[in-house]
Order: sequence, then C-alpha cells, then structure tokens
Amino acid sequence: MAVCSVYPLNPNLLSHSLALSLSHHSHAYWSVESVSRIRRNGRKGSMTVRVLSTHSNAKILNPKRKSRYGHTFSLYDTDIGLDDWLLDDEFADPVDFEVDGKKRVNSQKKTSTREGGQRLFNSRTSKNTREKSMVGNFYGTKNRTKEADSSDINGQGKLMTGKSTEDRYPKLSEEIDLDEKWLPLLDYLSTFGLKESHFIQIYERHMPSLQINVCSARERLEYLQSIGVKHRDIKRILLRQPQILEYTVESNLKSHTAFLIGLGIPNSRIGQIIAAAPSLFSYSVENSLKPTVRYLVEEVGIDEKNIGKVVQLSPQILVQRIDVSWNTRYLFLSRELGASRDSVVKMVTKHPQLLHYSIDDGFIPRINFLRSIGMHNGDILKVLTSLTQVLSLSLEDNLKPKYKYLINELRNEVQSLTKYPTYLSLSLDQRIRPRHRFLVALKKAPKGPFPLSSFVPTDESFCQQWAGTSVDKYLAFRQQLLLKEFAKKYEKRGFGFMAL
Repeated sequence: MAVCSVYPLNPNLLSHSLALSLSHHSHAYWSVESVSRIRRNGRKGSMTVRVLSTHSNAKILNPKRKSRYGHTFSLYDTDIGLDDWLLDDEFADPVDFEVDGKKRVNSQKKTSTREGGQRLFNSRTSKNTREKSMVGNFYGTKNRTKEADSSDINGQGKLMTGKSTEDRYPKLSEEIDLDEKWLPLLDYLSTFGLKESHFIQIYERHMPSLQINVCSARERLEYLQSIGVKHRDIKRILLRQPQILEYTVESNLKSHTAFLIGLGIPNSRIGQIIAAAPSLFSYSVENSLKPTVRYLVEEVGIDEKNIGKVVQLSPQILVQRIDVSWNTRYLFLSRELGASRDSVVKMVTKHPQLLHYSIDDGFIPRINFLRSIGMHNGDILKVLTSLTQVLSLSLEDNLKPKYKYLINELRNEVQSLTKYPTYLSLSLDQRIRPRHRFLVALKKAPKGPFPLSSFVPTDESFCQQWAGTSVDKYLAFRQQLLLKEFAKKYEKRGFGFMAL
C-alpha cells in the first residue's frame, strides 16, 4: 500500500519499516493518486514504491525512466515539438478550466501550502471517486460486467469475444497494473490507431485519462471530428494532450470552438488548429486566451482584423507567454539590426512563428551568415521584413547551397537578394536549378547575371514568358535532371547506379 500526501513526506504516516526505507527522501513532495497504479517489478505479488517528481503531472511514476520501448516521456504537458528552437519557458501556465463539469483553478494563485494541498487532495480524491463510479456504473454492475467484458471493440471496430486482460494487452499488462474496467476505453481508442506502447505513454503522461467512461470519451472525440478534426489526427492529439478525454463538450470544447470562430477563423480550419495546438482546451477562454489576443492587438500592435490569420499561421501563439516572447525578440532585432517597431510587427503578422524561434540558435546564426556574405544590417532587415521565414531555414541544407549557386552558377551579386529575397525560399532542386539549366539548354539564358525574376512565376508563366515552349517539355526535362542529381548524390555515398 502507498500512503501519499501533498505535504513533505512524514514517516509517521507510514509503517515503521516502510518509513525507514524512504527516510532519505524526506524532502520530496508526494501527490495523491500518483501511486494508485504502482508498477509491477517483475515478481508476482511484489510491488515497488517510488518517490515522484514534484511536477504538476503527478501521474509520472519515474520522470527519468524510459519505457521498455526506449521512449523518454516528457514531464511537461505542452505543445513542444514544432521546432527545435521552441522555448519551454515561454508557454503560459493554464489558468482555469473545467473537467467533467468541475472547474479547476490555476495552481499559481497564492494559497498556503497546507490549504492548497488539502484542496488538491480533496478535489483529486473526489474526482477519482467520481470517475471510478462512472466506469463502475456503466460496466461494473452485477448483471452487465460479464457482457461488457466479453463484447468490446477491437482495433478494426469489430466486436471481439472475451479474453483475459493479459491476452488482450500483454505488453501493457507487464508495464502497469491494468484495471479491467479500462478495457472498453482501450478497445475504443484502438480504433484510432493507438497501440499498447501509446497507452503506456498516455498512462505516464496523465493516467486519469484512462479511467474515463468510454461513452464520455466517444462523445468528446466524435464532437472533435464533427468540427473538422481528422480521424488520423486523433491519435496524435491524445498522445500530446490526453486530458482532452476529460473535457466536457458543453462546458469546455464548445466554448473554445466558439472562441476560435469569433476570431474570424473559418470553420474549415478549426480542426487543423485543434490538431496543431490541442492544449488550448486547458486554458481558460476568459482568463487566458482572450487576454492573449488583447495583448497581441493592444501591446504588440497587430491589426485586429489580422488576428485570425495570425492564429491560423501559428496556433501555438495562443498558449505562449506572449509578453516574454514578443519583448525579447523585439528588443533583440531593434538593437541588433536597428529594426523599427513597425518592421517587427510586419514580421510577426506575416510569420508569427518568429515568436517561437530561439534567439541564440535561430536568429544569431542566420544573421551572422548573412553578414558573412557581405550584407549590411539594412540589407538584412529588408530581407527579413520581406521573407521572415529565412530565420527558420537550415544553414547547411538551404541557405549556404543557394548562396553558392547564386554566385557560382547564376553569376549574381549578393545584393540581388535584397531585391529578390524570395530566391532564398525557393527549392534549389525543384525550381532554381531546373529553370536555369532548361534555359541554358535551350540557349535562351540571358548574357551576364541570370535574372532571379525568372524563378518567381508559375511553371506555365515561366514557359510562356521565358522558355517559349510547352510545360510538358519543361516538366520532362526537370524530371530527368532530378534523377541525374539523385544518382550523383548516392554515387558519392558509395552506391552504384546504372547510367541514366
């Protein structure tokens, strides 16, 4: 048995022998329910008690532990993963929201440790009791338990005959103390492509999500699909934000959807935004999301009519600590390049992902590269204002190869980039090299520096205005060129190919 408290560990709460074994963790904080499902240690009837992380996600039994599948589970319930330069400390903490009709309050509000801990103990205990009651009422009655256990849904949406827990989920049963009452939910979630390794991740991230009544879970996921979330995206959403199974349709999901629509976001894009930033459901509309929008309009200076566009380009902006990310990047660009506030606002409006990029790993290396090829601060500012995504392009795989091709093959000067910064955003293999080589092959390439304006129009316009030939002829030439370039790359790596 595990005794838990939100207070510093008190050995008096445990038996004498157990207290002695844990005495060296006397400064650790414990949380209720975290050990409600204690991992098996491999021997039948043997159990292990572990000291937990003090992170708010108390369901993580051992934060440094990797699963048997080699995955390291994140301690944080955020939407990190968009970009290697995304900063963890620039995301706001959730304020308040409702889970199954009950409002949760932001833990940052000032309360004494004992008072806050007692409320947390009471709320979590009552929530756990309520969820177990819901599961029990639906599947655990005397007359229906056998029927529910023997007629569930398999991964293909078909009914399956009764099997033991170990037979249906053998790997999961080895990893956790699997409750049979969870099986109907697991069977349903399997229809979205979740496997046993995924359930282990969900368990580690937020175990109460697996205690939800299957009917409630179905209602919530069906609602998400009704507003445009793709069936294939449900798995990714659940792995990133399993708490979404706990959020009620009426009190949470609908209000957040209405908020997005109120920003001017088309109904057709709602599902994509939710899939990109499912954690927005854990933020209060009134106390967090709306204040973020007000800050973007009133403090940053983004035109209110452009807010919907900005959110569509970067949904994560709603769950960022926007004051920190805006101020640090604005001050850096103004000091480093002499950028005006209006210039930075234009950058953010066109490419709000700018607020996610790290200054040290994103801004500085790219600005230094542009300086190294002969650009002055004013030139760099022109390029970034016109094409802000330059700050996200790879130096080795993108910017450097395009610069070399510009100088060595196209015979252009670096200053041409200030007039045609779009050149840096175009594919070297799919557009720049094929069009250049095509005009050279047709002997229609202009003498002197090759015109960068020929890379801007569509294939149809390029063929009509510059090549004077059919699109089919150009596309055939490009395909052959791509195959030759592909073969060259692999020959350098030691692979042999037949001559093309």
